[in-house]
Amino acid sequence: MKGKTVKETSIIIAQEMNPQDANPSGNVHGGVIMKLIDTAAGVVAKRHAGSNVVTASIDSLDFHHPVYVGDVVFFKASINYVGNTSMEVGVRVEAENPITGEIRHTASAYLTFVALDETGKPRKVPHLILETEEEKRRHKEAERRRQIRLSEKKLKSSSK
Repeated sequence: MKGKTVKETSIIIAQEMNPQDANPSGNVHGGVIMKLIDTAAGVVAKRHAGSNVVTASIDSLDFHHPVYVGDVVFFKASINYVGNTSMEVGVRVEAENPITGEIRHTASAYLTFVALDETGKPRKVPHLILETEEEKRRHKEAERRRQIRLSEKKLKSSSK
């Protein structure tokens, strides 16, 4: 199975926020942003795996600034880590006021996906080819998050 680079599968999705995405004050619902984060990350995971994928977990999702009706929101998604059947995808969300040009880092998230074969069972994924120092740094941080997830999972199962 041939490996893939981060660049081969990374994407940016742009979406203008409309009144139906927001509360009466004009603030976009967090759930709308969450859905688009999951969509962007899922596309990256599917491109890397070359198969269907499912969201296994959202490690963290931090909102830094609000998103308003009229903002153009960019979902910048790329793969950080690849295991045997799972992948971590990071998503950076930026909102741009298209009139003023102001850009705000509004959210960040890390999601884990599992690749599926035709029968819906987990399948092996291509290895990740790291090309830049930034990709290597992100990979190392993702490995730490993975170890924390595994430790927490072990603790939960031992306390049952």
